[in-house]
Amino acid sequence: MKILLMGNPNVGKSVLFMRLTGIRVISSNYPGTTVSFTRGFVKVGDEMAEVIDVPGAYTLEPTSKAEEVAAKMLEEGDVVINVVDATNLERNLYLTLQLLERKTPLIVALNFWDDTVHRGIHIDVERLKSILGVPIIPTSALTGQGIKELVESIPSAASHASPARSRDERWSCIGHITEQVQRITHRHHRWFEHLEDASVKPVSGWLIAIGVLFVAFIVVRFIGEGLISYVLEPLFNGLWMPVLIKLSQAMGAGAGGLLHDIIIGQLIDGKISFLKSFGLLSSGLYVPFVMVLPYIFSFYLVVGLLEDTGYLPRLAVLLDKAMHRLGLHGYAIIPTLLGFGCNVPAIMATRILESKRERFIAATIVSIAVPCASLQAMIIGLVGKYGGVYVAAVYGALFIVWLILGMLLNAILKGASPELLIEIPPYRRPPWALMLQKLWLRIREFLQEAVPLVWIAVLAVNVLYFLGVFNALANFTAPVVAKMFGLPKEAVVAIIIGFLRKDVALGMLAASVITAKQMVIGAVVLSMFFPCLASFVVLFRELGGRNLLAATAVMLFSALLAGGLLNIML
Repeated sequence: MKILLMGNPNVGKSVLFMRLTGIRVISSNYPGTTVSFTRGFVKVGDEMAEVIDVPGAYTLEPTSKAEEVAAKMLEEGDVVINVVDATNLERNLYLTLQLLERKTPLIVALNFWDDTVHRGIHIDVERLKSILGVPIIPTSALTGQGIKELVESIPSAASHASPARSRDERWSCIGHITEQVQRITHRHHRWFEHLEDASVKPVSGWLIAIGVLFVAFIVVRFIGEGLISYVLEPLFNGLWMPVLIKLSQAMGAGAGGLLHDIIIGQLIDGKISFLKSFGLLSSGLYVPFVMVLPYIFSFYLVVGLLEDTGYLPRLAVLLDKAMHRLGLHGYAIIPTLLGFGCNVPAIMATRILESKRERFIAATIVSIAVPCASLQAMIIGLVGKYGGVYVAAVYGALFIVWLILGMLLNAILKGASPELLIEIPPYRRPPWALMLQKLWLRIREFLQEAVPLVWIAVLAVNVLYFLGVFNALANFTAPVVAKMFGLPKEAVVAIIIGFLRKDVALGMLAASVITAKQMVIGAVVLSMFFPCLASFVVLFRELGGRNLLAATAVMLFSALLAGGLLNIML
């Protein structure tokens, strides 16, 4: 049996999915698209049923790629659980009526049921059930209310004989239904609802945004540095280093050789260095697990908290006017913020923007000026050793590049950006257990991608060093790297490796630079130069070959200009 979870965006569908399936889930792309969905399994009676978290959709008459995929996936399901926001019954019932017209076996989950009490909303569930003719279960994905009843009702899913209607007829029908089943009573605002209003007002909203982002940065760095200094570094130095030393001695450390350098790494002053040796078992494990993973953990923990409390859409509304100056609207802040986690989903998220012009601007400036979480980890960890002011210099330079590039592209490219139309969910208490499950899924995805790429990079470094390729490239590009950027010629190795993995590249750069100025310039240039290989593939799929070449030209020119100007200014 294949069960589809369908509903509007921001109705708690993904949280309900995790309640049903746990953490053993699989993320996939729908065939022929870059639209992702998640699937898992739930036990229904004696049978294991597959559950699919379908992309959010307001209608089955597609207005976006995600809604197009949702409509296609409907043809593949045996049962549909229509997740409805009980606090926004009118809007959600439009999709419900369309599902009934398709005569699909259906169950309606009235989610956020606990919120209806706080908001003075009273829904007659029995009356709604008799009108729609399908099982209706009040649920709260946050607390787990109704989940057991929802699973038990799956075998009784019903397909109601509902006639096909026009758009206007559906809205008229929804009006009649809500008049019969919903009653709203007056109540006073609670304190956090006053905070909701303050979060989107110009003065108070900006003060709150600055405070939230500042605290988020401090928390990310505090947790990341704490895990590195007090947990992971002691574990690697105390437990893993003795193993490497014995293995190195068994392989003949004094004789060296390509195999030893690949597996253990080169000896630095006769010793193994986790950062500089570049062996599969030294740097290949140390970089992803010690230098990057702690910041990935802390970053996604904070982002998950902002997502699940409902703050991110408010930030989008607040930034709408500023984003219009870049040829975008406030919703473009979502792919921008996603870029601080990983550029790949950020570039994919630009499809929420209406025009090709907007998607090109957003994807280009994200690829150039928004460092991913793993690169940020290295910036904070390696540049931060010289002092917080140098980290601020890197982020300040990237912000200025992001701003100027956006304004220039907005002025050069023809067209205009539309106004922002976005639903703002209420503030809610985050579901801690489910938030941690989502955090684990993101960390697992990072490890599955990062560790193999780091090992490929380490292997490539050793082979190319052995063949003398890097020395030849370093000599060829020395005028640009040394004279324009003020970096040692060995830095070209890091810039080339940045095409595979920028966090690894910055680690390599740290081994060759000697001043804080060089670290700042190197971090900015590496951030702006070619995005990783995965980002390039997604840029090609989202923008097309012609626009990819245009974005690459912008990337090269802006990186050279920014690096040269920083060298002069600093």
